[in-house]
Amino acid sequence: MARKYELLYVLSPVLDEEANVAMHEKINSLVASQGTVDSVDRWGRRRLAYPIQDQTEGDYTVMLFTAEPDAPEEIQRVLKITEGVMRYMVVLLEE
Repeated sequence: MARKYELLYVLSPVLDEEANVAMHEKINSLVASQGTVDSVDRWGRRRLAYPIQDQTEGDYTVMLFTAEPDAPEEIQRVLKITEGVMRYMVVLLEE
């Protein structure tokens, strides 16, 4: 039974524009391979609440997707080892 999830991820601000776009496409295709992407909301560069990896800013994106219950585990595993992703969080949306 597919469920709705929200993925928030923050990319490093040291990525150039080309690498940033490539990273967004990679994450989008990763999520699409696990389910269906419902919406993507790019917030752009924002100030972090606290420094992460000596950075004070990050590129925020919120994605809503529908997937099977085991999909978030795989998405988080890939994001954890992806260079350029500073933080991520997957949340199950209540129905």
